[in-house]
Amino acid sequence: MIETWSLRYPAVGGEEERRAYLYLPTMYKTQPERRFPVLYMFDGQNVFFDQDATYGKSWGLGEYLDYTDTPLIVAAVACNTGCHNERLTEYTPYPFQDAQYGSFAAGGRETLGWYARQLKPLLDQNLRTLPDPAHTFLAGSSMGGLMSLYGLLAWGHVFGRAAALSPSIWVAPDKLLALAGRAKAGQVLYMDYGQQEMAGRTGMRRDFGALCGRLMERGVQLTGRIVPGGQHNEASWQRQLPFAIETLMYGLPEL
Repeated sequence: MIETWSLRYPAVGGEEERRAYLYLPTMYKTQPERRFPVLYMFDGQNVFFDQDATYGKSWGLGEYLDYTDTPLIVAAVACNTGCHNERLTEYTPYPFQDAQYGSFAAGGRETLGWYARQLKPLLDQNLRTLPDPAHTFLAGSSMGGLMSLYGLLAWGHVFGRAAALSPSIWVAPDKLLALAGRAKAGQVLYMDYGQQEMAGRTGMRRDFGALCGRLMERGVQLTGRIVPGGQHNEASWQRQLPFAIETLMYGLPEL
């Protein structure tokens, strides 16, 4: 079951109404004593419905979770659709410059703070969640993948597992590598990059490999992949759902 509602969100241009999506697993109503892990996602408009997706193609996550009968709650908040690429500011923990889009301030820390201090308590108070870090996940793609990776490493006391698909590590590869050096052993991460999109940025394969190596050195339970033929789009990310969801849910015995 997927519900949609709007909530007040502290956007970079001032507080605004933002659409949010909530997925409840198939057994949520039939097993009233059961509690569930929660996956928080970025770019929520692209997660469930093609008609809401930015480019007309979603991940189809609801259908996948229903089909696999996965015991997981998902909360996804739509991104900033401002005409001045405000999404990039909201979804980066580090300031950066891009030859095509310009300069962007780092609003990602505030965004993650809102997820941790506002959205998560709201769900924990109103749903049967498992609120500890081991059962609290992040996931996203592109800039949302960057946010998921950063959230796991910088907010590990809140988020214990993450899936970062095609994360925009090019924003600040050296800073992310340094942050990975403080990762906690036992954290769980799925991270991938598409083979075809690797060609789009110089040094991406090197930076991706270095980051994976540093995380493994720190004891992070990592599933790292270069996706054969993978591209930078929702159709490609949808095909990675079996890998990402399995990693997020793996080894949770109480489920």
